[in-house]
Amino acid sequence: MQVSFITRISAGALVLLGLAACDPNYQTGLSPDAQRAAGGAVAGAVIAKALDENIATGAAIGAGAGALCDDAGVCRRRY
Repeated sequence: MQVSFITRISAGALVLLGLAACDPNYQTGLSPDAQRAAGGAVAGAVIAKALDENIATGAAIGAGAGALCDDAGVCRRRY
């Protein structure tokens, strides 16, 4: 199955939105780790769907990566 152009653009947009959750001024009722985990889960599920893989596995991997991205130094602000 070939992935459509619209699906690829949508996946890219969701990845960018997930990265936008790293913004320290982004305010919701969730903790920053929970925000990043939710964004990562959505991005992982979309990417898994676009690649015709298991969506639940993609969401789980994305959630873990999102929650731990600041510990790895990806979401930290460098002064």
